[in-house]
This record gives sequence, structure tokens and C-alpha cells, in this order.
Amino acid sequence: MPECFIVQPIHPAGLDRLREGGVTPRIASAHDMATVAREMPGCVAVITRNAGLDAAAMDATPSLQVIANHGVGTNKIDLKHAAALGIPTVFTPTANARSVAEHAIALTLALARKVIPADAAVRGCDWSLRYDARMTELHGKVMGLAGFGTIGRMTGAIARHGFGMRLLVFSPGTPDAALAEAGAERAQTLDALLAEADVVSLHRPLRPDTRNMIDGTALSRMKPTAFLVNTARGELVDTEALAEALHRGTIAGAAQDVFKVEPAPANEPLINAPNSVLAPHIGGVTEEAMRETALQCAEQILDVLAGRRPPHLVQPDVWENRRGVRPPADA
Repeated sequence: MPECFIVQPIHPAGLDRLREGGVTPRIASAHDMATVAREMPGCVAVITRNAGLDAAAMDATPSLQVIANHGVGTNKIDLKHAAALGIPTVFTPTANARSVAEHAIALTLALARKVIPADAAVRGCDWSLRYDARMTELHGKVMGLAGFGTIGRMTGAIARHGFGMRLLVFSPGTPDAALAEAGAERAQTLDALLAEADVVSLHRPLRPDTRNMIDGTALSRMKPTAFLVNTARGELVDTEALAEALHRGTIAGAAQDVFKVEPAPANEPLINAPNSVLAPHIGGVTEEAMRETALQCAEQILDVLAGRRPPHLVQPDVWENRRGVRPPADA
């Protein structure tokens, strides 16, 4: 039976679906690329999460016919090399969107209502926080969304309909009609969004033009009462500059679910920064999202192996020139 290499753990439902489709999962002993390159040969498919997949692992596996990315971000997969080898890459752009959007709101609430300090206060038998802390309601505040893809739109909908927040969006590629339908206003520039938003929630992909989009200069344009929430990509934020802003009190707080290096090292600047909430990249890690993401990966792998065009190709042009089974005439 053909085998699918599982770089990092996925929901059992995805493994069961592969087996039902006649594909045997092979589980990696570790997710570093040296181990993957050594253990993956002979497999026809691979599912990877934030470990990605490098050129060496692809070259070591000439039988590889499809790469499945468990999630949205594909920046850790060598897509250029995969395309050169004729290996289609699939991803799951909607499977965990609801969970990530809910997490962005949860982080916002944690900052606004000082949930982490409040928990510590009770455990330390110190109720002074009740009298000393400055907390805020979200109702009537401005939710600034940098990016308005599926997750950004869901986050905005929760903020608007659940908390009565006004939506301000910086997303040059989003049509006016889509903003109007969501009840959102357009910010013509990122600077305009930063200056007006009470919460800045990041939902942009990682590209050369978005790397460190939130740097010291950007942070200086935010309100001193504003919060920054990042559930997108760690590289969007210069965390040294963010930690400095938090220490100086030039913004009110920040929440970070993603980091440039994961797991975050001991010298990550935000670890000792005040008024911060940190999470280990768990935005899409709910039972519902994990199940759906694993199933979407498995279904698309089975599609590719059967010669059916999968619904979510990262590089659609690779499909017609892929290695392995040629597509049927009506694919």
C-alpha cells in the first residue's frame, strides 16, 4: 500500500481517512528536516505542519507525489523546489479559520480585562487589582484589522456583532463591496489604521513587504491605550521593538500567539515584557479545527493520488505538469 509520511501529529480522523482510502500513515520519529529526509523515502505523500518541508527532504523522496500543508501558512515549505520537481502542494485555507478568529478575540479580552494578572492576584491572595487596575470595555471601540481574508473577516464579524465594535480595515486587495457587506470602513494606509484603532489585530500573510510590518515606527503611531494582537505570523512583528514599547508603556498591551522561532527561545524579548499575553501557537488548535484540517489534508491527498484536481492548490500551475499519475481527460 502507498504510504503518507506524517511529519507532526495530526488528528486521528485524518489518519483513519487515509487508511480508508488505501494509504498507510508512516509517523516521523522527529520533525527536524534531517530526520524527515532520512525517514520519508518511499512515501508518495506527506503531511506537514509548521515544520514545513525543505528541498533536501523532497530530493530524498523521488516517489513523492503530493505535499499537504496542515494549515494556511506555507512559508516553511520550499514551494519553488516542489514546483520544479512537479510536486503539487495543497493546503487548508478555511479549516481552522473560525478557531483562530475566536482565539484573536479571546486574546483581546484577556488584554482588555487583565485576565492573566487577575488570575495571579487571586492565587496570591491579593485583591488590590480590583481597585488599582485600569480595564476597558470593547463596546464602541475600534477594531483595526490588518488583513481581511477568511480569518480577518470572521474576527471582524465577532467584534462587530458580539461587542458592538467599529471595524476599520487595511487590506488594499479587498473590494469596497466586501468591506461594505461586512460593515467595515477602509483605512487607506497601515499608518491610518494604527493611529485610529483601539485594537490592532494582524491577519496578513508573510511576504517580503509584510515582514516586520509592525516595527518601532509603526508602534509609535498606535494610541497609548491600544492593544496589538498577532495570531497570523511571528515575523510580522519586530518583537524587540514591541517589548520596548511595552516596557515604556507607549501601548497598553500586546498578545502574541506566533513567534519567529517556535518554540520561542528563553531570550524571546516578549517573555519578560509587561502587559503581554503569550500563547504557544494554539489559535487553530481546537478539537473541531484539528479534525477538519486533518480531514482536508487527507481528502486532498487521496484526490491527487487518484488523479483528481484537489480544491486547494497552493500553486495551481503545477497540477498539469505534476509527477506521478497523469490526470484523466475530464479532471
